[in-house]
Amino acid sequence: MNILIAGANGKTGRILIRHLTQKGHNAKAMIRKEEQTATMKELGAEPIVADLEKNTDHAFNDIDAVIFAAGSGSKTGPDKTTDVDRNGAIALIDTAKKHGINHFVMLSSMGADHPEQGVKEMQHYYRAKHDADEHLLNSGLSYTIVRPGLLTDDEPTGEIIAQTKLENRKGAITRGDVAVVLAESLSRESTQNQIFEILNGNVPIDEALNHL
Repeated sequence: MNILIAGANGKTGRILIRHLTQKGHNAKAMIRKEEQTATMKELGAEPIVADLEKNTDHAFNDIDAVIFAAGSGSKTGPDKTTDVDRNGAIALIDTAKKHGINHFVMLSSMGADHPEQGVKEMQHYYRAKHDADEHLLNSGLSYTIVRPGLLTDDEPTGEIIAQTKLENRKGAITRGDVAVVLAESLSRESTQNQIFEILNGNVPIDEALNHL
């Protein structure tokens, strides 16, 4: 499949590109800056310069599915979070629908279901994710919404726990394992039109996703 990746130059996005290309997919890396094209090519992706906060129609030529892995980053304030994680995601969902995209995979966050219950300094982030998730749910697109816990840069384990709503949300998950889950959610029947939470656990990713 031809997969458009929003947030391709982020930590998770770069890992995702490698995994998609290893699986035989064509990764189309959406990046904001021309100078990032060389890095994307080295990773095996086709770079497409497009800004989430502007028109992205040109990025959708010959695209089968979208993975939204973009984020404003922890060093930005609430306004930038709203611009990227909420408004940028919503705009991309609308453009994907206009272009008849087959499936949209959203990298969300644990805590997006009830933003008001999160710690005060994170509520704007959870609210942005919540609003983007709700827009995708109501878009009419085929979707998968993945809500990981705390992301780490540790070596991936290949083992997770995945449930619609985890009873115990304490823990973390590696970006590498999240990238695999995102990629595996593209065409797997068990993840179609599903929202689920993930942490590192003791179940192989393939098995965990099949039992959602």
